[in-house]
Amino acid sequence: MLVRLAIDYEHESRRWWESGGRDLWDAILETPGGNDVILDASLADSWLAQARAIDGWADGPEYAPHPVTHQPVDADEDL
Repeated sequence: MLVRLAIDYEHESRRWWESGGRDLWDAILETPGGNDVILDASLADSWLAQARAIDGWADGPEYAPHPVTHQPVDADEDL
């Protein structure tokens, strides 16, 4: 199964990004400056475990609690 990780721009706190999240995010991107990436679910789970350990991961409001969202990719989605 494939998973899309994407920056959640409604998450207004910068603490996660400034505490190491930016480096972690940049490490999984295929092209610098990307807003989303599609990964195998096991790789995404591993990345998310590291992301959750960085200070500020859950600083956002209820409607955007984390700086990065994750959603399954539809099988019929054109990649």
